[in-house]
Amino acid sequence: MLDRREALELADRKIDTKLAQLEAAEISLRKTMVMADTAAESDVDRLVKVYETMKPKQAAALFEEMNPDFAAGFLSRMHPGPAAGIMAGLSPQAAHTISVVLAGRNAGAPKK
Repeated sequence: MLDRREALELADRKIDTKLAQLEAAEISLRKTMVMADTAAESDVDRLVKVYETMKPKQAAALFEEMNPDFAAGFLSRMHPGPAAGIMAGLSPQAAHTISVVLAGRNAGAPKK
């Protein structure tokens, strides 16, 4: 009976050790994910600033080639002035498509 109790206690200690290791790994993974998200967000912010400082006609040529969802993501983060300049430089079809994406993003949001 003593051997069985010792075996169970050993198994419990091993389980506790494994749980502690898993918890430490989870904390480490969360930190890594936060760092990756922060880096990605910084990259997007930097690109937004680049597009905002470009000449609208040049930026519009790039946005014309982008996927509308992708382009809308950048335009939604821009200040209104530069965004308007870029939208004005787009073909009517591209401007319309991007506008529909922008308008539809919050269509399902609750209203006051």
